[in-house]
Amino acid sequence: MRFFLADLHIHTCLSPCAELEMLPEFIVEQAQVLGLEIIAVTDHNSAENVAAVVNAARGTGITVLPGMEVQTREEVHLVALFDTLEQVASWQEQVYASMPPLKNDEAVFGEQLVLDADGEPAGYLDRLLLTSTSFSVEEVVQRVSDLDGLCIPAHVDRTAYSIISNLGFIPPELDVVGVEISHNVGPIEARERFPQLVHYSLIASSDAHRLREMARRTTLKMAEATVAELTLALAGEGGREVWVDGIRSVRQEVG
Repeated sequence: MRFFLADLHIHTCLSPCAELEMLPEFIVEQAQVLGLEIIAVTDHNSAENVAAVVNAARGTGITVLPGMEVQTREEVHLVALFDTLEQVASWQEQVYASMPPLKNDEAVFGEQLVLDADGEPAGYLDRLLLTSTSFSVEEVVQRVSDLDGLCIPAHVDRTAYSIISNLGFIPPELDVVGVEISHNVGPIEARERFPQLVHYSLIASSDAHRLREMARRTTLKMAEATVAELTLALAGEGGREVWVDGIRSVRQEVG
């Protein structure tokens, strides 16, 4: 077992609400400055820029988890994390097929810059990313699990696009063991405000749309930087643990 500093929710310049400075080399450089050892690329409803960040991090010692921030039909944001580019590409196919055939309006939503595997501009994605898929929350969790990925409800303390604000609660039968809190709260306050969070491990990711927003709030005690180990850490199994802001944030068993 060892400790990893992680930020598991970072956007690139593909997300229309992100700054154009969110380029692979700058993201990796900022991760190095912060001492992060695991980062996840989680653009809105797309994974087109993941490979560029994975390649930019080669040789740095930083593990880049391919991911996506998915918007369900209930307008809930879920972070989906995988180990490989093949897994996230398969997930992207499902997500694209579930989205309405709408075009992005750059004047309203912003540009969606696509990068090639070397991090060079390859064009602009004209598909509207800031929209909902046709998948329910339950469907996303199940489909991601079927690909051996991990789903984490995003920024659950927020008043918009969170599972608690939009559904009113986290369905107890939903197959998730951890949730993400935003920069607005710490783990103690989050559990005071939302008592049901005692049954979920907490992570605190940055949801960075700008380089200065990247953060090092989450520490993971686990054997290696993989989704399987992250899942075990969130479950608190085998001595694995999760710490947020220096506070142990592993869940308590339901019942």
